[in-house]
Amino acid sequence: MIYSSSHANLNQGFTMKPLILLIALFTAVAFAEPAKPAPRSFELPAGIKMEKDIAYIEGGDEAQKLDIYVPEAPSDKPLPLIVHIHGGGWIGGSKFPCPVAGMVLKGYAVASVEYRFSQKAKFPAQIQDCQAAIRWLRAHAKQYNFDTEHVGVVGGSAGGHLSALVGTSGGKKVFAPIGGHEEQSDKVQAVCDIFGPADFSTVVKQAAEDKNVKNIFEFNTPKDPYSSLIGTKLDDKPKADAVSPVHYVSQDNPPFLILHGTHDTLVPYAQSVQLEAALKAQGVPVWLQTLPGSGHGGPAFGRPSVIQLTQNFFDKYLKGTDVAIQLVPESEVSVTDSK
Repeated sequence: MIYSSSHANLNQGFTMKPLILLIALFTAVAFAEPAKPAPRSFELPAGIKMEKDIAYIEGGDEAQKLDIYVPEAPSDKPLPLIVHIHGGGWIGGSKFPCPVAGMVLKGYAVASVEYRFSQKAKFPAQIQDCQAAIRWLRAHAKQYNFDTEHVGVVGGSAGGHLSALVGTSGGKKVFAPIGGHEEQSDKVQAVCDIFGPADFSTVVKQAAEDKNVKNIFEFNTPKDPYSSLIGTKLDDKPKADAVSPVHYVSQDNPPFLILHGTHDTLVPYAQSVQLEAALKAQGVPVWLQTLPGSGHGGPAFGRPSVIQLTQNFFDKYLKGTDVAIQLVPESEVSVTDSK
């Protein structure tokens, strides 16, 4: 089904300025519990049209669908594509509404991907779905006017994990492809990872050592979304490695922008420090934007300077814009109350 700005009654989140962006919805995502159903009414900003619930695997699972956002007025050249992967602890959340849909007004096409949850299918189903969606999008590039050479991915929390895993494992064929279009690449050219888990084998220790916060999870129990994703305890090193983006880091990985608060009770800040170090060791361009005092989201993520940083990152690596990527001074985004 195709929607455009002429269709009234769409969610007010879409009417915010493009790029009030990423974090407006990401900060509302519950990592520990399924998110509430998305609102059925919404309002697209003028100039954007949406095609909803497109199956990226023919005859596949109900979850294997995506939404596409493109300009109402056709572009005279293929548009760089930003793929959004939602969070929700791998057990909930929704591709809709899409918090980065407004990027269409900044010269991009946007796709928002749904994937199977861990209650239905254990890992690697989730990354297989995301990679299948990326291959489908490339296979249909002419239909939607995508630039297949400039594809980025963004997500928060569990979506940050899957975005990072798309970035580090892309093109390596370590996960059996599903859904066809195997002639298409699943590599991306830029990754924005917003407080996503990076290494399942170190998360328990890092959570215990974090002096800023007490992690809320009872690890290795049915209440733990990490172990529930892989279907076993986190000390099962082969499975913990297989699900971890750091395990696939190599010099051919795309550039990364990572956003993480120091007082995150769900994903230890040390996870992003570890991923940044692994990428740097391989010579991969990476920026870790630290948000002192912020938790698993919060208002500091939506500061104009952080929004501009994210915009600059995608513009540089998906549009080739000559712009410097400069982290926001921590004093500018520091908060004293993370609750």
